[in-house]
Amino acid sequence: MKILNFGSMNRDDVYTVDHFVQPGETLSAAALTVKAGGKGLNQSVALRRAGADVWHAGCVGTGGDMLVKLLQASGVHTELVRSVPVSQGNAVIQVNEQGENCILLFGGSNQCITEEQISETLCAFSAGDWMLVQNEVNSVPHMVENAAAKGLRIALNPSPFDGKLANVPIDALSWLIMNEIEAAQMTDEKEPEEAWKVLHARYPRLSVLITLGALGSQAWQVTGETVKSHFQHACTVKAVDTTGAGDTYTGYFLAGLMEDMPLSQCMERASRAAAIAVTRIGAADSIPWSSELEAGGEDR
Repeated sequence: MKILNFGSMNRDDVYTVDHFVQPGETLSAAALTVKAGGKGLNQSVALRRAGADVWHAGCVGTGGDMLVKLLQASGVHTELVRSVPVSQGNAVIQVNEQGENCILLFGGSNQCITEEQISETLCAFSAGDWMLVQNEVNSVPHMVENAAAKGLRIALNPSPFDGKLANVPIDALSWLIMNEIEAAQMTDEKEPEEAWKVLHARYPRLSVLITLGALGSQAWQVTGETVKSHFQHACTVKAVDTTGAGDTYTGYFLAGLMEDMPLSQCMERASRAAAIAVTRIGAADSIPWSSELEAGGEDR
């Protein structure tokens, strides 16, 4: 079994600040670090470091060679990545003293995926394989429709949440993976349990995972007429940079599902991986290998 991640790739410019810049304010940053990122790239790296057999597909632009090399260094298949003559996707990230972040995103090359590319890419996959996609790339509805027609199991991370998601056939998904803000945006319910009830009423076959930051995560797994629910407490660590923590969780969680791990084990493992990631600077570079989870999270 293999997984296709039709995902974004970004050059992350990470600025270390004592507080987030305010409207009209000019703020000096303590440091600037250039890292590889993008939700798609991060999740591909997390999937692979968790042990999954993952193919990354998408578009790389000018200045993006370092991103493809990082995917390859992690063992991700990159044969399905296409080069396009536009600027590479870019994220400007502020990280404050508490390790919190805010992000300004420029799509660039990530918005250049064509329907012809989607069709050719899906030819390499068959029923029973997985597809993961986020909302940092274009043509998500077309990807989901065509992957579902081939019998792939599909997980969507609806981030960033915007109006384009209204065209996605949610009932074709196996899993919806999002944070509590996105869940509220999608359902108008602030409480995760209430958000789940709304989603389950609309899409009774859909499984849902909602991450809750420092509080943990909650999932509802639907199998036939049965719903299995599990709450996972977050691991307590001192956060240095939370960038990429959700992507780390997503990759490890899906890798566990692909190995038929019990829901509770998938979530516990993903939580430990995300806890290690937030103790490190950067997004993709912070994602641990599965061996580090067994070793207790020591530095590589």
